[in-house]
Amino acid sequence: MIYGLVLRIRHLLYDKGWKKSFPAAVPTICVGNITVGGTGKTPHVELLLRLLLAAGKQPAVLSRGYKRKLKGFQAIPADSSAALYGDEPVQIAHKFPEVPVAVDKDRVHGCEQLASKASCIVLDDAFQYRRLQATLNVVLVDFHRPIFKDRLLPWGRLRDLPGRLKAAQVVIVTKCPAELSDQERAQWRKNLKLSSEQSLFFTTLRYGTPLPVFPEADKHYLYAKQCTVFTGIANDTPLRNYLSDTYKIGQHLQFPDHHAYTRADIRRIAGAVKASATSCVFTTEKDAQRLRDCKNVPQSIRERLFFVPIEAAFLQEEEQAAFTAALLAVL
Repeated sequence: MIYGLVLRIRHLLYDKGWKKSFPAAVPTICVGNITVGGTGKTPHVELLLRLLLAAGKQPAVLSRGYKRKLKGFQAIPADSSAALYGDEPVQIAHKFPEVPVAVDKDRVHGCEQLASKASCIVLDDAFQYRRLQATLNVVLVDFHRPIFKDRLLPWGRLRDLPGRLKAAQVVIVTKCPAELSDQERAQWRKNLKLSSEQSLFFTTLRYGTPLPVFPEADKHYLYAKQCTVFTGIANDTPLRNYLSDTYKIGQHLQFPDHHAYTRADIRRIAGAVKASATSCVFTTEKDAQRLRDCKNVPQSIRERLFFVPIEAAFLQEEEQAAFTAALLAVL
């Protein structure tokens, strides 16, 4: 009740104009959520970048840079470290070298710094940052953890009021199964209480060919029948389900989201790897960014460690076309 009251007062101050919001000098697209972690913000930011680049736009990305060591506004260089800048923005910078990526806790200031370098700015996880008035709000809802069946922190996983969904021009239900009927889609719109002016889309996650975390990885391990999995993300169930189609998962180690791996963690992982001498070792793309900062990863792990790249994709081509049109309409 106390947390909900604080949220209501805060949003009221902005809605009434008693606390000011500021637009950026160029159009901004905010990718956010109402749930704590696990809705797929980073894959959807990357999806937006692919669509914008294909349309001939020059986007930039601004993130808070969660758990980073460097403070203030920082432009992320090509040879960046996840420890310094945060794992998610570093991942985006590595995958899109042609896109300016920066971190700044003050999103208004960050947009001022990026405005001259881009035709638009994609804001990673800024839906709760009311000081910046985004041009387009895209809010993600996890198919397996709908907000209408959840509760506010600390009893549930909602970081914001469910009613805040009305501030989104676009809502995307993420991590969907490959097929959804028209009836299921209509039920989602009804349950989310969306207006006729709000667009609703559905996406799924697609996994790519595993890639080595370190250069010395031996791809022959990919043909093993068993694997060891360790992750430091909010929800690794989709990854484990995907891997279980090909491998028997032996050891499975879970760490907190955005976890900075320590020497003790590496020893624990090494022990799990040693227990299955011929298995392949898998982690996530975000974890790979943080592991490359570790100086004490033994050769026994480096030679068999792979990450599984992930992409968000619309269930239907028509949805992608409609979303792209909505995106370009505000630019």
